[in-house]
Amino acid sequence: MNGRFPITLHIMTLLCKADGLLSSEYLAGSINVNAVLVRKELSNLIKHHLVASQEGKNGGYMLAKSANQISLGAIYETVKPDAILGQAKNQPNPVCPVGKQINKHLKNLYADVNKVLMERLGDTNLAEFCNKFE
Repeated sequence: MNGRFPITLHIMTLLCKADGLLSSEYLAGSINVNAVLVRKELSNLIKHHLVASQEGKNGGYMLAKSANQISLGAIYETVKPDAILGQAKNQPNPVCPVGKQINKHLKNLYADVNKVLMERLGDTNLAEFCNKFE
């Protein structure tokens, strides 16, 4: 699993709680990561129409739509890894009774896990998540 989802959710939560535009430097300071990484994730969120930006001296970032309209599942979809539980780096032995079937069974397992994860994340919107913070 990669660390993109927690960073992206942190960004989205900050934007949800903001009264105005936030700079990438402010976001990076809260997350305690490099602003370049934050700008990369912001660019991805803009591409997925979850975040909007305003350029200029007083520019920054904001949610592109109401936090009630953004599910945690939609946020996760922007950074979802190919295989949530990881991927093998080798090709199993096709003669082995396990090796010749393992990838098919792993694919089915991953699909089941992803379905449960997306159902859970889809049941919570960003506004509900933001309400957990004082």
